[in-house]
Amino acid sequence: MAGVHPGAVDDARMIAAASEPANWLVNGGTFNGDHYSKLDQINVNTVKDLKPAWSFDFDTVRGQQSEPLVVDGVMYVSTSWSKVYALDAATGRQIWFFDPMVPGDTGVKVCCDTVNRGVAVYKGKVYVGTLDGRLIAISARTGTQLWSTQTVDPKSALTITGAPRVIHDKVIIGNAGADFGVRGYVSAYDAATGKLVWRFYTVPGDPAKGPDHAASDEIMEKLVRPTWSGDYAKYGGGGTAWHAISYDPELNQLYIGTGNGSPWNPKYRTAGKGDNLFLCSVIALDPDTGKYIWHYQENPQEAWDYNSSQPMILGNLTIDGKIRKVLMHAPKNGFFYVLDRTNGKVISAKPYVPVTWASGIDTVTGRPIETPNSRYTDGPFHLRPNSSGAHNWHAMAYSPKTGLVYLNAFENSAEVRDDPNFKTYTRGPFNTGLLSKLKGGPTHLLAWNPVTQTEAWRVPADRAGVLATAGGLVFQGQGAVTGRFTAFRADNGREVWNYKMPNGVQAAPIAYSVRGVQYVAIATGNGASPAAGDADERERQPGRMVAFRLNGTAKLPAEPGAPPPPNPTADPFTGKQIAQGGTNYGRYCSRCHGPAAVSSNVIPDLRRSAFLADRESWRAVVIDGALEGNGMVGWKQHLNEAEAEEIRGYVSAQAVALKKRGSGAATSKPPESASPEQ
Repeated sequence: MAGVHPGAVDDARMIAAASEPANWLVNGGTFNGDHYSKLDQINVNTVKDLKPAWSFDFDTVRGQQSEPLVVDGVMYVSTSWSKVYALDAATGRQIWFFDPMVPGDTGVKVCCDTVNRGVAVYKGKVYVGTLDGRLIAISARTGTQLWSTQTVDPKSALTITGAPRVIHDKVIIGNAGADFGVRGYVSAYDAATGKLVWRFYTVPGDPAKGPDHAASDEIMEKLVRPTWSGDYAKYGGGGTAWHAISYDPELNQLYIGTGNGSPWNPKYRTAGKGDNLFLCSVIALDPDTGKYIWHYQENPQEAWDYNSSQPMILGNLTIDGKIRKVLMHAPKNGFFYVLDRTNGKVISAKPYVPVTWASGIDTVTGRPIETPNSRYTDGPFHLRPNSSGAHNWHAMAYSPKTGLVYLNAFENSAEVRDDPNFKTYTRGPFNTGLLSKLKGGPTHLLAWNPVTQTEAWRVPADRAGVLATAGGLVFQGQGAVTGRFTAFRADNGREVWNYKMPNGVQAAPIAYSVRGVQYVAIATGNGASPAAGDADERERQPGRMVAFRLNGTAKLPAEPGAPPPPNPTADPFTGKQIAQGGTNYGRYCSRCHGPAAVSSNVIPDLRRSAFLADRESWRAVVIDGALEGNGMVGWKQHLNEAEAEEIRGYVSAQAVALKKRGSGAATSKPPESASPEQ
């Protein structure tokens, strides 16, 4: 059904999205969130002829995580800094561009770069949540702003990186920021006016301030607040719904995935007591009123930066001879959950990567069977998976043809222990309450049978979103830095096609067709702040949208050239200064500039910075905020000039090592730090 006007999408059309495979109307492809396309022009036999149809360069080199939408031949895609483009889906020609002008100093509020994961289209409007917490309605025809609503306190560390959902004339949006001392909530706004309709808080507020006058008030007092103790209100508590929001039109239930605790260590957050609802939970709400229906908490009293904000897939599975309405979920904690989405009860749960924090999930009580000392209360604990998670924001897919779920699975670990120096809470840097030595490991594209809870196949692959198609294919990006775009057979995982991209690929691909021609498209560009070892030894380049078709004739931009050389200072630093600089670098700098100063070039590589060699230039940036407009705020509230100099000494030492090697690999272990993704 073609819309008469641009962005002519209503509830009926979204509910029936599977019947319009030419379009990609909602995030996830359909309300099921299965990232599955019925198009089969591109299939296991023809994929060999898949070539670029067009590409479009964005105006930013920052991280790209957006899943585009396609409505009646127009592609709507968001980029870093919450900007939005409308493109001709057949040619890549720009139709309009919208820039919400997010202030540069907002960049310091996010854990993992200034990303945005997508927009919503509804009744002639395009909706985007901005990094500084606004929800904006844009004309789908002209790209002009129609209304804007501030959804968070601008003075808080709350941000928005996730895509909105629109249901029954209400725009649903959550927020991020649980690593920096915030209290999470989800809000619904009138799609026509931007007026607040309801709000549901995911953790309790300060009891001294009384009720919130929100949809969550009743359940908060009866069920949630008794599960919290200690100074949680001072720390915010966390529980932000930063990504996963799903909707079941059959049951009229909205599903919200919530995040980690703030701070991570429950010893400081909640005196080590109580389950801390609704951290790390899937919550079902009435989308019209925001009223609570049910919840399932995957990690009671969360203690590891695990969260449940990962994508959900809704479907019907035949289990033990009965058709069950299920919600499938693979959160950071390493277990694959199949829940009854009518009531939140656990049908099954099995680990899809090696797990040490729990030996299993009790399907009678729904609670994890935690292993001794997994909460690091009696010394260090070897944690698997670590805070990076076994699976993060990246889309997973489900194929009804194979009955398999496809997702990236990351095997990693960490030595975690209590931080004895956690005494006060400081807004700005990470305040986790634990120390963590992160260790990476293999990453797979995993095909998982959700009925038998067993692996069907796996192939080595990077962390990136997944698309399954009726053509018997699974598409996934390969490489957070210098990646390929790859197609595998959905039945056995055999690689059947790949294309070398000029930059990294992490976002979710989509499929659509225009005038009978099928396209597969993906936003390219490094996805977020880098993990250890994600070094991009090339010049920085813009993110871009790339679309492929059979026998396409477009040429992608050339491979980027070499980056600037290392630029260490000649100023002397003692070993003690360098060591202390490494500690502070880990706390204040690594989440953006990379562990051990090894950058993937989403953010500038400080080892190559023109400011590194000069003390005054470094101070002007690090202390005074000379580059605040670019997202680099001054840290004078947290660092003195001597500490800034120590960080310069540490980075310079890393630059010296790089210069000697002529390589970008880290020479020292990253400082004890954390690696969330929101």
